[in-house]
Amino acid sequence: MTAPSTFGLSSEARNLHWLLTNLVEEVPGILSVAVVSSDGLLLLSSDQARVTEAREAHNEPRTGPRGSAADLATVVSGIGSLTVGAAKLMDFGPVKHTMVAMDEGSLFVMSISDGSLLGVHGSADCDMSVVAYHMALFVGRAGHVLTPELRSELRKSLETESTGSPR
Repeated sequence: MTAPSTFGLSSEARNLHWLLTNLVEEVPGILSVAVVSSDGLLLLSSDQARVTEAREAHNEPRTGPRGSAADLATVVSGIGSLTVGAAKLMDFGPVKHTMVAMDEGSLFVMSISDGSLLGVHGSADCDMSVVAYHMALFVGRAGHVLTPELRSELRKSLETESTGSPR
């Protein structure tokens, strides 16, 4: 994982970056992580270098992030929306977490706060209970600080990071 620069960020934003880095480095089998806002925007990602590489490879105009982080954010946002709709239809209360097990890996989605989501893409051999436990720790630590102001700061820092503009 290539850690994004945290220079110029608030202490809360630096702490969230640290929590995300710690999640990826401490839990075997995690391939990629994305924190997504309630409106589907990528706020924080474990693979900034791959976003930049994918954009350069496609030589596309910079209208938004491209690559695995953006793809994961899109899938997480879609699954989050789908499960919220299902929960409303079934009248069982809010969705806490969702897991999709596939032949070659797993996808975990967990609610953080105010509609924000944590998405984790895990390898086929990851221990799902360990991943879910560490995601719950992340959510418990991050949920109370993920304010609208912090979400805005994270989004701006992600855009600055991916375009290569100075802070």
